[in-house]
Amino acid sequence: MGPGPSPIQAVLFDLDGTLIDSAPDLAAAANAMRTRRGLPPLPYPRLRPMVGTGARGMVGAAFGLAPGDEHFDALKDEFLATYADGLLQATGVFADMRPVLQALDERGLPWGIVTNKVERFTRPIVAGLGLDDRAAVLVCGDTMPRAKPHPDPLLEAARRLGVPPAACVYVGDDLRDVQAGRAAGMATLAAAWGYLGEAEPIGAWGADAVLERPHALLQWLRMP
Repeated sequence: MGPGPSPIQAVLFDLDGTLIDSAPDLAAAANAMRTRRGLPPLPYPRLRPMVGTGARGMVGAAFGLAPGDEHFDALKDEFLATYADGLLQATGVFADMRPVLQALDERGLPWGIVTNKVERFTRPIVAGLGLDDRAAVLVCGDTMPRAKPHPDPLLEAARRLGVPPAACVYVGDDLRDVQAGRAAGMATLAAAWGYLGEAEPIGAWGADAVLERPHALLQWLRMP
């Protein structure tokens, strides 16, 4: 499916699981906490799908606790502090995403980042990966009062870019990304290479298309 009657003037990406692979460092933080308590590390495939739900998901996977449970808040704070010490140990831009960003840059099509990751972690990572000077806009999880799946962060990104929401496409690897994009009136693309979570299957999210690999974005945009 093509971009429709309104030509796409900007591409917006989710961060974790869409643009960058941060799961190794997040999983390492969770397992470091288990090691401190004499618990064996969990297999990486068990932790990877939970990355999209942030500290809540990682603490849940590592210790079986949910918000409201005793000790959850303390473990969440410890997890965030542990993760802050190793933001860029193994995190990097997905290899297949690099040529896609290069193609967008060469075409002069602005792209940006809209993430639920808070600014405290997002800005050092984006800068450390050399994306800060390339991204036309960056909206973090605490930039607006309400984060995804609410559309406000995406609408703010479009406002900063000076582009109508209907002329933006949002690419993400979580159901919340599609929900937010649709609510903002944007085209939405689901990134099948991402973390995907444990919700309903990606094909049921209601995205305009499911991208199996990053390069499929260029095909959807009808870029050579």
